[in-house]
Amino acid sequence: MLDTTDMLILDELSRNSRITMKELGEKVHLTGPAASARVAKLEDNGVIEGYSINIDQIKLGFHIHAFLNIYTKSSYHQPYLSFTEKQKEYIINNYKISGDGCYLLECRFPSNELLDNFLIDLNKHVNYKLSMVIKNNK
Repeated sequence: MLDTTDMLILDELSRNSRITMKELGEKVHLTGPAASARVAKLEDNGVIEGYSINIDQIKLGFHIHAFLNIYTKSSYHQPYLSFTEKQKEYIINNYKISGDGCYLLECRFPSNELLDNFLIDLNKHVNYKLSMVIKNNK
């Protein structure tokens, strides 16, 4: 069971996973070694599965951000899943969902032309509804 200190550690690490253990300890009222031991325990118990980075997709040239509700044409989803495996360059997330649609696909594209080509190929496997991101209000 996680206590308040564990939750504070997780909150701090989610904001900055590169924080030193000394800085983390100061923020959660522990020594650096005690904070390090807590983090190691959270990792060992699988609470912390890994560390990641946030990438500015626009700086990489991917200016178009889109979400697609995916509607499969049959109960056999493998053709769609095989297609998405080959399109990892453009796909950020592929969520299996309940409600409206079968999957929610989050994608980035460098141009409308590549988006259009992607949609033409996608439509060979599934139907979709496209939503474009206008602005991220983080």
